Amino acid sequence: MERRVFNASFKRMAIDLSYVRGSVKEVADELGIDPGRLSQWRQKDSLPVRSTKGLSEEQKEIKRLQKELKEAQLERDILKKAVSIFSRGDGRCSDS
Repeated sequence: MERRVFNASFKRMAIDLSYVRGSVKEVADELGIDPGRLSQWRQKDSLPVRSTKGLSEEQKEIKRLQKELKEAQLERDILKKAVSIFSRGDGRCSDS
């Protein structure tokens, strides 16, 4: 079995996406990595967890919308990278 190596930008996106979604398992499954590995990356990372206690309803709504926007941006970035990787191609696939 070949050991997979992940670069820093992939790790950063995976960590950010897991915080935005709030689920390590869901993100790990989506990205095809082990949830334990993603958890380790998160533990090594020092992002603070933000609380919504004491916020007004409007502030909570703003936080929720910011979270949704960040998730959509991360998903877009992941898709852009995937498209660039697949469009490079390695000559093994043909459309004919």
